[in-house]
Amino acid sequence: MQKMLIEGGHKLNGNVRISGAKNSAVALLPAAILADSEVVLEGLPMISDVKILAHLLEEIGGTVTWNGDRTIHIHPERMLSMPLPNGKVKKLRASYYFMGAMLGKFKQSVIGLPGGCHLGPRPIDQHIKGFQALGAEVTNEQGAIYLRAKELVGARIYLDVVSVGATINIMLAAVKAKGTTIIENAAKEPEIIDVATLLTNMGAKIKGVGTDIIRIEGVSSLNGCRHTIIPDRIEAGTYAIAAAGAGREVIIDNVIPQHLESLIAKLREMDVTVDQSDEQLYIAPKKILKSVDIKTLVYPGFPTDLQQPFTALLTQATGTAVVTDTIYSARMKHIDELRRMNARIKTEGGAAIITGPVQLEAARVKASDLRAGAALVIAGLMAKGITEVTGLEHIDRGYENMTEKLIKLGANVWREDLTSEEKTQLHNS
Repeated sequence: MQKMLIEGGHKLNGNVRISGAKNSAVALLPAAILADSEVVLEGLPMISDVKILAHLLEEIGGTVTWNGDRTIHIHPERMLSMPLPNGKVKKLRASYYFMGAMLGKFKQSVIGLPGGCHLGPRPIDQHIKGFQALGAEVTNEQGAIYLRAKELVGARIYLDVVSVGATINIMLAAVKAKGTTIIENAAKEPEIIDVATLLTNMGAKIKGVGTDIIRIEGVSSLNGCRHTIIPDRIEAGTYAIAAAGAGREVIIDNVIPQHLESLIAKLREMDVTVDQSDEQLYIAPKKILKSVDIKTLVYPGFPTDLQQPFTALLTQATGTAVVTDTIYSARMKHIDELRRMNARIKTEGGAAIITGPVQLEAARVKASDLRAGAALVIAGLMAKGITEVTGLEHIDRGYENMTEKLIKLGANVWREDLTSEEKTQLHNS
């Protein structure tokens, strides 16, 4: 167990290269189950979630080899419909993609209830609704979800709420179903398009991805293929926010600016200079930042995954800002930690009200989830003194080599092992 120490006041300057998209990778790896031959995924982020999913593929009989740092070769030929009731499954929420992939391949699966960050209620009822519409019997037995189907048959499925996870999971189950599946009120995120691109390269017939109606014509078999993952728009957004709050001139490489239009618009509203090219963002803040309100929405709206980092930035803006998260209303656990650092934030009716600018002060803070961790790191970069951030296992789930990337930009950041006393305090907190 480690902590990250951040000495504030060092301006970020230079280039940072963005890794492959976490939210794509965690669906692309389970999708490989559906193939009948080798699947090669290039540009994967080297984060703990990816490593856990690779181990789960091996647990069900797959052969997984790494070629270089970020290319994985998956041989699914000997995979079996083995139960995955708990263990690694509970370490990340995206393990639920094994439900759709194994149901599509084997017509059955047993998966433990997924884990991941604690962001309030995140039910999987829309996933189950889709599986049942395709002909699966779904039961909850001793804390695991059992999926069984004699045959999967295409259906028209309307999602009651726009859900990235449900859209992808139903897509995974439907690509080998008999007949036509239509997903209505589907999510439109770039990661869904990325997964659909992989499936199409494998031989699936999918139309309408990126719109709210996806049509899938079932096929009898899927072949292996080679696929390169898209860049991580949330990682890119995190570094853009860090540059706006603690930067001089920062160039973000390997990014698709169109995926970040809502964030770029808000940064420009704050009077941050943002220039973009095909695969780059240039960020240069002004001395005085203007407060803006944000409300998270499904894509292409402002991403819930950037709400917490952006809240940290707003502590440096002049005026009062209101932050409302319509996706995960409970995603406010970073607020108390930012208050420890002298932030002036209060919550009212599910919204955070931030008054700035303030001089943030270094403190000992704890990351409660992945994006809260990013928010606290950004706060540390802007604070006076040395901030200590624990809960790094959350950060490591979604950010590849964050410490090294920040050091390259000129930050004074390092990691240390926790002492026995610190481990005890953390365990009891």
